[in-house]
Amino acid sequence: MTDTLPAGANSLIGFYSGVLPDSRGRRLSEIQSWGFEELENTHDYIQWLFPLRKHSSVNPAAPVIDSEVIAAFRSRHDLRAALVRSLETMLRFYGFYLESSGEHILVRLSEQFAARAPTWLTLGNHNHLRITRILASLRTLGLNRHAESFFRALQEVYWSEAQARSGAISEDSFSFWKSAAGLGKG
Repeated sequence: MTDTLPAGANSLIGFYSGVLPDSRGRRLSEIQSWGFEELENTHDYIQWLFPLRKHSSVNPAAPVIDSEVIAAFRSRHDLRAALVRSLETMLRFYGFYLESSGEHILVRLSEQFAARAPTWLTLGNHNHLRITRILASLRTLGLNRHAESFFRALQEVYWSEAQARSGAISEDSFSFWKSAAGLGKG
């Protein structure tokens, strides 16, 4: 495999195709294989794994998606499959897993949920912003069912936390997640 793309090719397409590294020289497969500590403590990869239409103030070197990237993800199975692997990486980090067969997409709590929840299930946690980004990116790049299923799993956690009166997820975070998943305002 070569480290070059045709002239004009987008860096995100190259990154997700496996032929180009991110701005720090890391390959997609490398990031997808990181352990939980590296996923938590590294803050400049999420913008590459789940790009958005606007620049990140946290990682100005990360590219943004445009109509070329959106069209590529919506038309190329390999890019969508790689995006699903990125989602699975983050779902494991948060204590969920993806169950899919054909058109059936479901995000469920994993056996590791109780162990993983303290990493992100606290009020004002930076992972809440990451989750918003993940949901919005999935939806923008054509994985609407994945975004909706992840939101539904988060919704169950939110309701459970509300019943326990823990306040671990703010109403604002929940509202942002719902909107990012394309399900309206909170």
